[in-house]
Amino acid sequence: MIKLFCVYLLISFSSTFEFIFKPGPLVPASKGEIWPKPQQEDKLDERFFSILPTFFYFNSIGNRCNTLTEALNRYRKLIIFNNRHIKEIYYKARSCYEGGDSNFLGYLTSIEVDLTGVCNDEEYPSFEMKEEYVVNVTSTVQRISSDTIWGILRGLETFSQLIYLSDDYSCHRIETTVIHDYPRFAHRGLLLDTSRHYIPKKSILKLIETMSYNKFNVFHWHITDDYSFPYVSKTFPQMSDKGAFHPTLMTYDQNFVNEVQEYARKRGIRVLAEFDTPGHTLSWGLGNPDLLTACHNVPQLEWGPINPIKNTTYEFIFKLFEEIKSTYKDQYTHLGGDEVDFSCWKSNPEINQWMAENGIVGDYIALQSYYIQKLINYVDSLGLNSIVWEEVFTNGVTLPKSTVVNVWISDDPKTTLKQVTEAGHPTIISSYWYLDILKTGGDWLKFYNADPQDFDGTEEQKKLVLGGEACMWSEVVNEYNLESRVWPRASVAAERFWSPPDDPKTEQNMAELWPVASRLQEQTCRMNRRGVEAQPPSGPSVCF
Repeated sequence: MIKLFCVYLLISFSSTFEFIFKPGPLVPASKGEIWPKPQQEDKLDERFFSILPTFFYFNSIGNRCNTLTEALNRYRKLIIFNNRHIKEIYYKARSCYEGGDSNFLGYLTSIEVDLTGVCNDEEYPSFEMKEEYVVNVTSTVQRISSDTIWGILRGLETFSQLIYLSDDYSCHRIETTVIHDYPRFAHRGLLLDTSRHYIPKKSILKLIETMSYNKFNVFHWHITDDYSFPYVSKTFPQMSDKGAFHPTLMTYDQNFVNEVQEYARKRGIRVLAEFDTPGHTLSWGLGNPDLLTACHNVPQLEWGPINPIKNTTYEFIFKLFEEIKSTYKDQYTHLGGDEVDFSCWKSNPEINQWMAENGIVGDYIALQSYYIQKLINYVDSLGLNSIVWEEVFTNGVTLPKSTVVNVWISDDPKTTLKQVTEAGHPTIISSYWYLDILKTGGDWLKFYNADPQDFDGTEEQKKLVLGGEACMWSEVVNEYNLESRVWPRASVAAERFWSPPDDPKTEQNMAELWPVASRLQEQTCRMNRRGVEAQPPSGPSVCF
């Protein structure tokens, strides 16, 4: 059954392009187009090179390190095995002959890779990292160049995307092109919730790999929540022993945390850890029963948020964040602070007595602020930069100017962005890119039309927008449907975070929508060829 969106596309395409619907893909994939769209791309003419994948190699002419060497090997394999899962196409492409085409410039056997800056295997990606690069594929110069390893990584991805199959599938082609590219935003994140369903280690690593195909640079790891505590703490091992779905089979130990960070580093991706408190912590109470607030006559609730009036609470939390500081390499940590249910606090006599003694009778937002304030101050003293969900700001917690406010509530994100930036805080926005909210029939258009800087603010305020994140909450997502839920819908968010701002596209103006849909179809097929189970983005289609 063709879904409503597809029917609408068919009608729109017919009226806009004046052709009659016929069998075949609804949106044919483009060929050799880049996703996300580069800042500047010049297609010089119709001339092209052909590549014989098994004979192609990268020629490193600049500075070198193991990170670069591994990246070159990784991308050479992607090019060689790009279509090997279709044997007929692969073996036909081995005998490519282009001699009869006047635009044929010859066979491209290598491309220079020029890293002009330092290549340090000990360096981790950071918020300040530079990702600018240039790709030249002309009749005289074939080179990928950048001042940084991070720029080289982005350039390698772009170069790999320029290669496409000729119409008869016999040759791998690359057109003469000059690209100068860099990201619009420094923070381009993808959140994964690994508490509501345990996500196996191999799935996390594959997700990070696919993030690099889309030029994301932050893996936001929402590692714990009410339902499970899978992180194996060195300081408090009982937390995962008691709080994980399974104490050994469904946990993330220190070795794996380090593996994730190293795997991400080699792809230019930061790992941002989130340990969300004081709410979303029921699983924490299994390993530390004194941590949570006891409920008194609250229907269906025995325990509530972290108890903010106990000294032992802060002894525990501070030691945990000392460990987080030593375990995770990134300068930023996400403290959470969202969706705190006040029911148990309201029902607890000890808490209400403490509030009376401290002059905040009945003000449970003030109680939450008291807890968050102490946590932020301590994390700040450790030399970490904090990120908090927007409720922390809207509830009036006094935040250091460096604290990043993560806007996520979808009711009125533009107003919140205006308020946050008026107060001088940097911000990232997630509101528009919640991947767990799924609509069939090509819901990517709403993701594409959202813009992180679309709010009523000054230019100085808009500069405080560091970027955005797509969020994959896992209430109904596990390892079996993770990839198809995330991709290619997250790819659309990635383009909004990387590429120049674009005019909104509407279903009524299919002439504008068509090139985007066509490039997205190619990116989806590209990910499919690389082993990613990305779902069809727009309707009936085919991938080669």
